[in-house]
Amino acid sequence: MSHNLLKGKRGIIFGALDELSIAWNTAERAHAEGASFVLSNAPIAMRMGKINELAAKTGSQIIPADATDEGDLEALVSQSMEILGGKIDFVLHSIGMSVNVRKGREYTDQKYDFTAKGWDVSALSFHKVMQALYKADAMSEWGSIVALTYMAAQRTFPDYNDMADNKAYLESVARSFGYFFGTEKKVRVNTISQSPTPTTAGMGVKGFDAFINYAEKMSPLGNATARECADYTITLFSDLTRKVTMQNLFHDGGFSSTGVSQDIIDTFSE
Repeated sequence: MSHNLLKGKRGIIFGALDELSIAWNTAERAHAEGASFVLSNAPIAMRMGKINELAAKTGSQIIPADATDEGDLEALVSQSMEILGGKIDFVLHSIGMSVNVRKGREYTDQKYDFTAKGWDVSALSFHKVMQALYKADAMSEWGSIVALTYMAAQRTFPDYNDMADNKAYLESVARSFGYFFGTEKKVRVNTISQSPTPTTAGMGVKGFDAFINYAEKMSPLGNATARECADYTITLFSDLTRKVTMQNLFHDGGFSSTGVSQDIIDTFSE
């Protein structure tokens, strides 16, 4: 169901890979709500995914860009405004990658070149994206920038590895840059801390199946899906949330506020 919440708004969506990804679902929902946008991903991710299908479905253009490369991002911002015909109203940063996780390195046995690369891709890239937008004065007043995170930034999840540190940095960037974007340009910056979600990236974390089942039992409302996260993201892009900024917003069915659930107690009482 469409409510035209984003009618006439222009955006950039990073990180759509396939139908499982939150960015993909957000693009579909943004299109349904009347937005026009540019899709962007790293060239290697574009070769692995189905972004061309999404572009055709939503009438969007694709601009390949390495989110760790300042030159790529500057070109992306400039081309996006040219393609869309004006300043940007919303941006989704849905980018994350840990080389240590991919290579099976434990948190206590990191290869630091891998760590630095993962931090650059997953966290520093958020600052780089916003700096490119900021310096180009590319955001409309009351625009909205959202990045996806996870509560491992606040609590320990052993198998989440160095991505937990990356997410903590990401959330700090949202608060710090959010201050400057808010005071100087009336732009909102927030992060969404989503339930564990069976995306292509999420399922690469060791023990994911067991953990997602645990989270389902712990959450009073159950785990939030990728499509439900997309719905929530649309509200943050809309004019209905103009005074929400510099927040880490939990979208996890209540998991983050639950000490223990009856389901978990029952499981361990058997």
